Amino acid sequence: MNAMPQPSRLLFAAALIALGITGLVNGDFALVWQHVPAGVPGRTVLAYVCAVIELAFGIGLLWPRTLAWTRRLLFPYMVIWLVLLEIPGVIRAPLDAGAWGSIGEIAIITVGAWCLFAMGTAGIRAARWLLIVALPMIGVEVIVDTIQRGSKIMPPWLQVLPDPTAWAFLSGAASIAACLGLLFGVWPQLAATLEAAMLGVIAILFWAPYLHTGRTATTAFIISFLIAAGVWVVADTYRGLPWFATGRPVWKAPISVSDPAPTTTPHATATQGSGQ
Repeated sequence: MNAMPQPSRLLFAAALIALGITGLVNGDFALVWQHVPAGVPGRTVLAYVCAVIELAFGIGLLWPRTLAWTRRLLFPYMVIWLVLLEIPGVIRAPLDAGAWGSIGEIAIITVGAWCLFAMGTAGIRAARWLLIVALPMIGVEVIVDTIQRGSKIMPPWLQVLPDPTAWAFLSGAASIAACLGLLFGVWPQLAATLEAAMLGVIAILFWAPYLHTGRTATTAFIISFLIAAGVWVVADTYRGLPWFATGRPVWKAPISVSDPAPTTTPHATATQGSGQ
């Protein structure tokens, strides 16, 4: 019998499908989240190829027969994206908080792919470490951006909040707090779940009203949900741990496989031939 997929995997898949579709529609990469120089030979063809790959990955995560190979290929794809497209930005501008934030965002998506790929304890624990490294990057980027832009960091419809700047600071601080919770084992499952929820809420409140404006907002909306899904996948690796558990630092916290591969009973194998 096939196990029901976790909602985190479904969100991850949906965001990948949406990213692939936007790539096909626009014939281009995901703007600042995929830093491919304009002078790269065959850039447009490569953009279409990547869009098809992302669409295939998203669909592959939904079907039991394609899940295993999708997991095996998605993780190295994200590693290549992170290493080739994001790290050079930090090398060029090591003091730019935005460049570090970009690495943090794609690293979190990579973490989600890693957790889906890793069936063993060592791989999932390593993915958790990468999330712990990435969360302060996005948190600090938000704080620095808020210092530079003040209340203008918030869109007009969020200016009605009391002290919009404080809310922006709070979101950045929350990512850093989630990092510390995971690192030192203070409510780790709750910390990761709340971080994922916060990122999803920000995507809706900040980017959804801009969707009518076109490509930039649409891409940002999709990437934001892909980041949220990455954190949510990690939160699922803490299933079985009490929400308010303490004393479970990252190097000791128990691990639950975030979304086990579907299994097939002997009877199903006999009746379905070569079914997975």
